[in-house]
Amino acid sequence: MVLQILGSGCPKCQKLAQNAQAAIDEVGADASVEKVTDMDKITEMGVVMTPALAIDGEVKTVGKTLSVDKIAEMLRS
Repeated sequence: MVLQILGSGCPKCQKLAQNAQAAIDEVGADASVEKVTDMDKITEMGVVMTPALAIDGEVKTVGKTLSVDKIAEMLRS
């Protein structure tokens, strides 16, 4: 499983990446975090506002910095 953080690398994007890694660690998921900063790729995925979170290429949230608990909940389902 790959959690993609879509964004320019702003503080909110960095926080989302940290929360995603913490959620992976909490759940014990076999997953990794990938940062996507290429704006062309981000828009190709249909994202117009960052940060965004995609799991295995499927965009789950846009414009939000999710908590560790919310990301862990997504990983469990």
